[in-house]
Amino acid sequence: MELDRLDRAIIGALIDDARATYAEIGQRVGLSASAVKRRVDRLRATGAITGFSARVEPRVLGWTTEAYVELYCRGKTSPAQIATAVGRHPEVVSACTVTGEADALVHIQATDVSHVERVIERIAAEPFVVRTKSAIVLSRLINGPSRIP
Repeated sequence: MELDRLDRAIIGALIDDARATYAEIGQRVGLSASAVKRRVDRLRATGAITGFSARVEPRVLGWTTEAYVELYCRGKTSPAQIATAVGRHPEVVSACTVTGEADALVHIQATDVSHVERVIERIAAEPFVVRTKSAIVLSRLINGPSRIP
């Protein structure tokens, strides 16, 4: 689906505040509330908007430590195998395949460093994992929602 300027503006408004009314979004982008609703409905129907959620500060939930873990996998491990294995861990915030030496990069949030270590040990125990390389986050420099260019 091709997004036009108004679609991008509406998505940007929803990223900023998913609880904004159609009228508020319409005022921001120069459309009526009903026109915004029709566009949002179309964006949802086509899969451009996949849902709405709340952003919660991890520290409030006790998740004060985060790490990025590179996975180095055996042979022809598929992305689906990696996704299934790391998806079993609630501490895994995101995972993706990457270019370079590593096969995948996993983002973990945990209560402390020993919790991160236990998660890495569980992931490293997967039969396809040859080794891991991790980096603990010291401070987050930029943290925000996606931006629509």
